[in-house]
Amino acid sequence: MFDTLLIANRGEIACRVIRSARAMGLRTVAVYSDADREALHVQLADTALRIGEAPARDSYLNIERVIDACRRSGAGAVHPGYGFLSENADFARACRNAGGAGIVFVGPSPEAIDALGHKAAAKQRAQAIGVPCLPGYAGAAQDNDTLIGQARRIGAPLMIKASAGGGGRGMRRCDDVGDVVALEQLIESARAEALASFGNGELLLERLVEHARHVEVQVFGDTHGGAVHLGERDCSTQRRNQKILEEAPAPGVSIELRARLGDAAVKLVREVGYVGAGTVEFLLTPDGEFHFLEMNTRLQVEHPVTEAITGLDLVEWQLRIARGEPMPLNQADIRWHGHAIEARLCAEDAFAGFAPQSGRIERWSVPSGAGIRVDHGMVAQPTIPPHYDSMVAKLIAFGADREQARGRLQRALAGSSVLGLTTNRDYLLQALAAPAFAAPALSTRWLGEASAHWHARGPDARWAALAAAVRLHRLAQRFGPLALWSSAGLRETPLRLAAGEQVFELRLAYRPGEPVRAAAGGVQHAIEVQRDDGIDAELVVDGAHLRVRCCMQGDAGWLDADGISAAWADTSQAPPEVDDEASHGVITSRMHGQLVRLNVEVGQRVRKGDFVLAIEAMKMEHRFDAPIDGTVAEIGAAAGTQVAPGRLLLRIDADPASKETPACPKPPCSMPSTTAWPP
Repeated sequence: MFDTLLIANRGEIACRVIRSARAMGLRTVAVYSDADREALHVQLADTALRIGEAPARDSYLNIERVIDACRRSGAGAVHPGYGFLSENADFARACRNAGGAGIVFVGPSPEAIDALGHKAAAKQRAQAIGVPCLPGYAGAAQDNDTLIGQARRIGAPLMIKASAGGGGRGMRRCDDVGDVVALEQLIESARAEALASFGNGELLLERLVEHARHVEVQVFGDTHGGAVHLGERDCSTQRRNQKILEEAPAPGVSIELRARLGDAAVKLVREVGYVGAGTVEFLLTPDGEFHFLEMNTRLQVEHPVTEAITGLDLVEWQLRIARGEPMPLNQADIRWHGHAIEARLCAEDAFAGFAPQSGRIERWSVPSGAGIRVDHGMVAQPTIPPHYDSMVAKLIAFGADREQARGRLQRALAGSSVLGLTTNRDYLLQALAAPAFAAPALSTRWLGEASAHWHARGPDARWAALAAAVRLHRLAQRFGPLALWSSAGLRETPLRLAAGEQVFELRLAYRPGEPVRAAAGGVQHAIEVQRDDGIDAELVVDGAHLRVRCCMQGDAGWLDADGISAAWADTSQAPPEVDDEASHGVITSRMHGQLVRLNVEVGQRVRKGDFVLAIEAMKMEHRFDAPIDGTVAEIGAAAGTQVAPGRLLLRIDADPASKETPACPKPPCSMPSTTAWPP
């Protein structure tokens, strides 16, 4: 038994564990890095201890410091959450060996993690007990020549996967095993990302099945020999091999197939004497057959959808089993009802290569309502650090059926607002509305294929008119109505607003106390501000009521209106920027991160599309290609160094014959990049 629990994690999962632990009467201990000193999980816990600097390797991934925090706080148990040390057998072993009676690791034994948490070992164990697996290679030899030879034996399409960890990191698709140079680059890239994310660069190879679905089964085992499954989840809606929409139950899975999937998953659990929560992942082929992929020896990010359809608290189950109690329910007692869908709101620009975002949040809000749950770890005006995963919140919608859950999630996302940071909200809404998802006609490829034609809902003339009207109103609030007074009665003024790559030329006409007349894009709008508290504003636009959210800092701001959320800057007093042709060859960083790969040197000729460098940010590797044909003229950062957004990475001088018409420059904006969620 234990009465004090340390949560060796951060963000929303740390907050989630604290809530269940406190409901069970347990004292809770949070750990934090320098980047998380003011984080919500620190505020919620009974005690909080600093364990190191911001980089995960110096804090959340440092086993010695976490164990020391357990000793200092008197914690008898540690919950690893997901990610970080949650599937690290050495950490589980260190807990067991931590002097005296040790520290209870809320999860499986180190031996079970070794047997199932490592993808290669898990596949070998699954094959031994008759669980179907895909053709592939999971051997000990990891040199490039061996992997290339095995890849050519297996054939294309092929998936290269990290043996350790999860979350879609360290995965690369190969469609041509005959191109040895390209294949070797994919292997090296997957290995580098695996090392950065998990500290283990071992890879396995697996034949890729086209148009397959990713279906996983939630399992539990206890110390009394009990083992059950809590049904399946469909996680086929993925981008870059990372899940963004998950649902339970899996659409189209029959009662018979559910039983077969559950039996195979429980068989694996019993084989190794597994204790605690785990997830067995399968690939479901179009003909209804399934193949074992891997087992995650921890709680999954998407566990709330299983909680929604079962009515169970999975963290409570974990803690009871860790205390030595038998399984709360037998298999025959587990029931499922309704449907649940989870969306991962991420701090990233989905329409710019999923570039991660970081920085200070100005304001956030998310609606509540029937069937809506929001899991997050954000406080008011937090800072999203560049050191960790890009997911900032999860929105879960439950309904009597799939269509009701989908509709509720759409409304919740559409009504949410984040000021100061680009998120994937619009991308998620387009995914939920897509015919393939609504049908549903799911596979692990559908989102990548469908979203190739999607575009961000960028600012338009009406949006610019709203921003201008709110800006004018706040200037009047700040300086008084006389600041806008004119002896002519009606005052007119031009205004230039820059938003992203667009510049809007507006004309405003106004009298104090009357609606603003804003002309933009050849259309005039009458806009009256009825209420404005500095963030939320109630407008009457051409006779229709509209709620917007807007924050301002000097001559810049962020507006969320009409489903469009973007930064703007008033450049009326500044001359328009003029770009030149040479700027087409400039590559700057879009994010905070580490320059991990630099494939060129000064004087080297490159062609448009050549892979020139990569940045590792938020545990993912982001590739940069040459934007033009030309010669490398300048390298702005060395491999291994940290870079910030806007940092010059590479300058390529264009070949005279390849120079193109310059694109519209991105206007300046003083707003920082950020995001958050309400408690």
